[in-house]
Amino acid sequence: MNVYLIIILAILIGNYLLDLVIELLNLRHFDPNLPSEFHGCYDAERYRSSQSYLAETTRVKLIAAGIFTPLVVAFILLGGFNTIDGGVGSLARSEVWRGLIFAGILLILARIFDLPFSIYRTFVLEERYGFNRTTVKTFVLDILKGCFLVALIGGPVFALVIWFFSAAGPGGWIYCWLAVTFFQLFLLFIAPVTILPLFNKFTPIEEGELKGAIERYARRQNFKMRGIFTMDGSRRSARSNAFFTGFGRFRRIVLYDTLIRKHTTDELVAILAHETGHYKERHFLKNIIVSIFSTGLMFFILSRFINNPGLFDAFQMKHISVYASLFFFAFLYAPIDMALSLFGNYLSRRFEYQADAFSARTFGKPASMIDALKKLSVDNLSNLTPHPLKVFFSYTHPPVLDRIRALGRFRSELSGSFHK
Repeated sequence: MNVYLIIILAILIGNYLLDLVIELLNLRHFDPNLPSEFHGCYDAERYRSSQSYLAETTRVKLIAAGIFTPLVVAFILLGGFNTIDGGVGSLARSEVWRGLIFAGILLILARIFDLPFSIYRTFVLEERYGFNRTTVKTFVLDILKGCFLVALIGGPVFALVIWFFSAAGPGGWIYCWLAVTFFQLFLLFIAPVTILPLFNKFTPIEEGELKGAIERYARRQNFKMRGIFTMDGSRRSARSNAFFTGFGRFRRIVLYDTLIRKHTTDELVAILAHETGHYKERHFLKNIIVSIFSTGLMFFILSRFINNPGLFDAFQMKHISVYASLFFFAFLYAPIDMALSLFGNYLSRRFEYQADAFSARTFGKPASMIDALKKLSVDNLSNLTPHPLKVFFSYTHPPVLDRIRALGRFRSELSGSFHK
């Protein structure tokens, strides 16, 4: 049997089994007793709902993976990629256009597979637990807008990568790396202005106590921004969030309308102080550097597998092409991608602790940040006691109890310093 096929099947099945074990361990890690930190803000029924919600979302995820993995294995073994490529060959002669059609068909098939699960998650599961605010019209429009953006943004990038490798051979990885990096940086600047408004409405926050408190904090931290906006997140979900968009003096503070309704002014300023900490500690710059390095590594390794006959034999392909190489390489790259994700998640969790500390130190009210975290956890039915293995593999944020306890220690230190 083809050695590449053996490796790819082992990766697919191994990833599924690993994910299955992690999710089952996470479910069994439930603590039926409410943690003491949440006494008084999380009633028993709501706490049971959070565990039920996690069990149901995990079940749907595992069912989807349990169907998708065998389908992908069967698709490979039965020569599905070659069948699609044969049809593509009759539609276009250009390598670039064949690649775009090939990619488009595969993405459409993946979307069709996910659609029933997406509908169930949105209109059954999220509805059952009081999260869903999405109408059928909004759901359909979001899909269409997403497909449009993939075609408008992903299409030209994919075409450029095909062209570079076709023209320059394996050495084309350098040009691909530079081009994709430039495009990623470009998107970081234009997304807040051109992409986000396609999905949500952004309105300047009204004059009042909240705006004044945010502006005073921003001035104390010499944090320049373009404005403070509220986003109609309630159109789709009852969940809450806050974030910054843009760079330099074009930075914007964005608050979900659901967040404003559920939190006090001090809690909202503490949350925004946390987000400010990400900027002040240069977390965004560090993440960009890691992303650029990861992209370069991926393209370098990819260059070693472009038009590899053994790899194409594994997929029963009759026609060797750059565009199919990109998809087949993704199967082999999965373990490396996982390793990089683990490192990225570790960095992200570390950055969250640093941003929490920045909020407590500069705003001086760690209790407000603690209260905000508690409310967010209760409102979002967050899992308060995830399994350590789940945290290690999947969490970009530390478990909320760990964050609360770290802030509690910081509050004690501030209190001790004040009394001295």
